[in-house]
Amino acid sequence: MNGIWDRLVGQQHVVDELSHAVADAGKIVMGEHGPAMTHAWLITGPPGSGRSTAATSFAAALVCPEDGCGVCEACRTAPLGGHPDVNVVSTDTLSYKTDDARDLVLKSEMSPIKSHWHVIVMEDADRLTDTAVNVLLKSLEEPPPHTVWVLCAPSVEDVLPTIQSRTRHVPLRTPSTADVAQLLIDNYGVDVAMASFAARTSQGHIGRARALARDEHARLRRQEVMRIPFHLYDVPACFTNAASLLGAAEEDAKAITDPIDDAENANLGAQFGAGEGAMRSNIKRLSAAATKELVKKQKTRRTRTIRDQVDRALLDLMGLYRDVLAIQFDSDVTLINEEMRPQLAQLASRSTANDTGRRLQALAYTRLQIEASVAPQLALESLMVELKDPWIRTAVI
Repeated sequence: MNGIWDRLVGQQHVVDELSHAVADAGKIVMGEHGPAMTHAWLITGPPGSGRSTAATSFAAALVCPEDGCGVCEACRTAPLGGHPDVNVVSTDTLSYKTDDARDLVLKSEMSPIKSHWHVIVMEDADRLTDTAVNVLLKSLEEPPPHTVWVLCAPSVEDVLPTIQSRTRHVPLRTPSTADVAQLLIDNYGVDVAMASFAARTSQGHIGRARALARDEHARLRRQEVMRIPFHLYDVPACFTNAASLLGAAEEDAKAITDPIDDAENANLGAQFGAGEGAMRSNIKRLSAAATKELVKKQKTRRTRTIRDQVDRALLDLMGLYRDVLAIQFDSDVTLINEEMRPQLAQLASRSTANDTGRRLQALAYTRLQIEASVAPQLALESLMVELKDPWIRTAVI
């Protein structure tokens, strides 16, 4: 048993490095810790690999009296941001703003209360604006003696060089299908067949695998996406499928964000109370600015969630065309969508490997467009036309 590190799947190299750092963090001689420990870390890895899990496990181990036993109060509360010496910061909007960074710098100045370390975990550090990064730099380079920064991002290239140079890099890799399947069986009681399907089709994304294994709605949504390549008969069908994909993403985003919005609205109302007559008018005036800011935050969160849902669908389609390419090259690799082999073989027989390569390029380009704030409807309509006719871009040029 590895204690708190059992939360990480298929990342033994990361467990070894971070656990050694925790051990050296306790070896303080003349005010200095051991060489395996440092004050600023950058944990990277593909979506679903466990970046946040690694970061919060590390934070828990640093504040645990037994270096991450996994059962004490510190180990139970720190990963959830419930420990007074651990701040877990995330954003469900498009970016971290300058004010967010200033707030973090102020928090970093606080001394630990229950342990020797004060740990700040920042998820999605790739969403820091340039000005927000500038605010953080001094604290990252020379933090208070007991402060540790742990930043998370998809890759080193997703953060500015100024952050790279001030942090120690810990790379995660995509967990194997076998590791993810075993996690679903051991931790969630999923049967072997469903665990194998969810682990394979999630392409190593642990959160996605969990959803596919336990949520029928997630499986049905994925089936809808996987049918798209078989129904691109003509240009009107391309537009119809683009609208359906976006509509499903918006519907799912609404289901995710509406409860959060409702809770925030209720909390805002409670903060400003209620009243009658002149008091009601005064409350309305005082709360106007806060309401405006909350509406803006909720709108950007909804936009981000829609983009995330669309991106998930595009990744599923990339997995499908990867399988088609494997069949066209007569490769013996395991298909992501093994249960669809007959249908995929039909797609493979109706096109060439060059066609499939162009379709994969179109999907990758559309993902970049969505991330760059191109209108999703336009990007998806263009994509569907290219999936139908992968040579159309060359023909137009």
